[in-house]
Amino acid sequence: MSGKRISREKLTIKKMIDLYQAKCPQASAEPEHYEALFVYAQKRLDKCVFGEEKPACKQCPVHCYQP
Repeated sequence: MSGKRISREKLTIKKMIDLYQAKCPQASAEPEHYEALFVYAQKRLDKCVFGEEKPACKQCPVHCYQP
């Protein structure tokens, strides 16, 4: 179960993906790609070694997302 910070970050990621899909016509042609992206982001957040004390991903010393 996610804590408050992790849950908020998941919601933020979901909203960012939804906004991107709404504004980019080519994005709506591949909804499964964006669902997979969201699932991947959720897994990364669930496995964050810092948990609720995590820094912003940009400032984190552990880079857990693939480029």
